[in-house]
Amino acid sequence: MSGYKRMRRQHQKQLIAQENKLKAEMDEHRLKLQKEVETHANNASIEMEKLAKKHVISMDKEVKIAAVEERKLQQQIQTQQKKELAVFLENQKKQYKLCKEKIKEELNEDHSTPKKEKQERISKHKENLQHTQAEEEAQLLSDQRTYYEKNCRLFKRKFMQKRHEIEQQHIREELNKKKAQKEMEHAMLIRHDESTRELEYRQLQALQKLRMELIRLQHQTELENQLEYNKRRERELHRKHVMELRQQPKNLKVIELQIKKQFQDTCKVQTKQYKALRNHQLEVTPKSEHKTVLKSLKDEQTRKLAILAEQYEQSINEMMASQALRLDEAQEAECQALRHQLQQEMELLNAYQSKIKMQTEAQHERELQKLEQRVSVRRAHLEQKIEDELEALEKESKERIKNLFDRQEREIEAFDLESLRLGFGNLVSLDCSKDDCR
Repeated sequence: MSGYKRMRRQHQKQLIAQENKLKAEMDEHRLKLQKEVETHANNASIEMEKLAKKHVISMDKEVKIAAVEERKLQQQIQTQQKKELAVFLENQKKQYKLCKEKIKEELNEDHSTPKKEKQERISKHKENLQHTQAEEEAQLLSDQRTYYEKNCRLFKRKFMQKRHEIEQQHIREELNKKKAQKEMEHAMLIRHDESTRELEYRQLQALQKLRMELIRLQHQTELENQLEYNKRRERELHRKHVMELRQQPKNLKVIELQIKKQFQDTCKVQTKQYKALRNHQLEVTPKSEHKTVLKSLKDEQTRKLAILAEQYEQSINEMMASQALRLDEAQEAECQALRHQLQQEMELLNAYQSKIKMQTEAQHERELQKLEQRVSVRRAHLEQKIEDELEALEKESKERIKNLFDRQEREIEAFDLESLRLGFGNLVSLDCSKDDCR
């Protein structure tokens, strides 16, 4: 029994060691998955930072290019306007000269007008012409300034639109990157859930296999112990019966001696009775008949003693036969009782082992159902989490795009209102007309 108890304790230690080993394996597995999640989050954050820096650099580059193009446009317009102004001034000089010569010719042909009046008329005509040319020059400069500022304003509007397009492209890239990262994260989480599920089922199977193997060994040991116990009980009973058989002759001898002693005591009693009867017969019988009476009494005594001896001999034989039969029956009854008892104990052991096996199988079934339920609930929570995060990301994307478009629309409206306030008219129609011309 001490060996059996040691085996049970050893089995318990094996189960505890297996459970600790599986727990350590699961902890290591979850730590590995957690590190992978953290690594993915760090990499995603780094990628988003790189993308943000890339967008800043890209926007700065576009701003610099726009500044260069704006200066180039301004220089082109200024160069063109200088040429136009030079041509305009040259034409004015020619026109002024022609008008001056023309008025002189007209006045020279007019001989009736005094010279002084001619000079006054020429001076006044020069003043009018110079004033007209000055106004035309001022108008040209004003038109050129307006054209210059309007084109600069139109360029700023175009760059604002281009900047808006770049911002839209950037936000699309950012949101697409976020969506791709989120999809990668979700795929990783699903992969983690599946690997965890496989490990959980594998560990449960290993633990249950070990438990069933230990129960099998335990039941085998219990059966071997029971069989050994049965053999030992049978050997002990056999030894007891052998001792009883060995002891039986001594017991019979004692009983035989007791019977013989009873026979001797009976004989002594009969002898005393015979003597008393003989004396009485001798007293009442004539002396001449004494010999005949004595012989008759002697023969009677001998006959009765012979009958008594035969009876006692028969009693001894019957006693010996009865004792032998009684011993055989008692031993056979003990054997039957032992076999019945051992059979009952074996049946109880088999029933107990069957009950333990059924309880263990039921426990394993409950453990499997519990694991399946836990895995199912965890997967449902994960799928709900993925769905919620995708919905939140979609909602965030729509809000950010809407906010961006709203802000850009407000910027364009504010710019156009400022353009109208500055007197540049509708730049939208002007921009469209130029595009149509192109």
